[in-house]
Amino acid sequence: MALDWLERDNELKDHTLIGDEHFGKEPPCTVYEKKPLVNPQTRETVDGLYTAWITLNNPDQFNSYTTDMVKGVIAGMKKAGADRSVVAIIFTGAGDKAFCTGGNTKEYAEYYTKRPREYRDYINLFSGMVDSILDAGAPVICRLNGMRVAGGQEIGMACDLAIAADTALIGQAGTGVGSTPDGGSTDFLPWQLPTTELAIWNCVSNELWSAYKMHRLGLVTDVVPIKKLNGEWLKNPQVITDKYIEDGKIVYGELKTGEAAKEAKALLKQAETDFSLLDQRVNEIVWTFANLMPMCLMKSIETIRWKKKFFWDTNKISAKYWLGANMNMEAYLGFNTFNTQKQTGQRRIDFLKYRLLTAEGHAFDDDLAEQVMPKPKE
Repeated sequence: MALDWLERDNELKDHTLIGDEHFGKEPPCTVYEKKPLVNPQTRETVDGLYTAWITLNNPDQFNSYTTDMVKGVIAGMKKAGADRSVVAIIFTGAGDKAFCTGGNTKEYAEYYTKRPREYRDYINLFSGMVDSILDAGAPVICRLNGMRVAGGQEIGMACDLAIAADTALIGQAGTGVGSTPDGGSTDFLPWQLPTTELAIWNCVSNELWSAYKMHRLGLVTDVVPIKKLNGEWLKNPQVITDKYIEDGKIVYGELKTGEAAKEAKALLKQAETDFSLLDQRVNEIVWTFANLMPMCLMKSIETIRWKKKFFWDTNKISAKYWLGANMNMEAYLGFNTFNTQKQTGQRRIDFLKYRLLTAEGHAFDDDLAEQVMPKPKE
């Protein structure tokens, strides 16, 4: 029997916790924007339903995130997840060079090194960013418009799906600049790559793998070209996209080397960027989501997310304290060296000298730093 006599409050509640104060328009900032849901077959929009776009807007620094931008991502994920009209969240970067190359090394070097407590608090925010992706109330698609490196790789892997431009290179950088990829890669890579050995090598070698290779290995959902030459779509010429085996190895997705790489780079410079295929593929996936039972959809996604969250939650607390303490040690050497490469012409310390000094039991002091960090050019 209907309870017609029961008065009901039909005014919708506002479940958002954070306002728009963390969003901006001018870089470096995080941009939040709602776009109408698009039917990919007819290209018509659906009134009242949207995608929420969260864009890392710092293209001059390859969309590396500053402290304020981290806050913007958290705010965006919270805002979109609490919006009843949002079908899916699109997480992307500005321009065509990079989705994100991780934390802003200039900010790291000039503010956070030698300030372990400050960096601990920053990593607490970073952890909140990863948590906000893993807890988002709508599916999160990483629209991988370019490089996804270091912390960019980590927040990208926290997303539910990734649609990649075929110009994207994907990998880590931490062990070369004095950090460890404990912002998610040490947790997610063993889960998302086929073998532990591949996870270890991708995690520590700092090799950048093509989007095609990562698609072959299952790390990204799909890959599409974003370059056109003379009006025709141009698959990334820097990558081997023919499927064959050479010397017993699969070469599909491997980067070309030598003269072939130089020629491919020159060809790519002649091409223009067109994101229409990338956005079409994103729209197709969002349209699939839109035509599913929304509660069942999110229950299914969140149950799978839990497997990633298990490993992430196990490691994240100890990681932020270790990463904070390390800002007095190898991170101090690495980030400051990277940040001064224009003055020195080098972006890495003298690793062998550092190992030799360590083997001799040299104290980690200013003299050690002086010996292993590059000198300014005369």
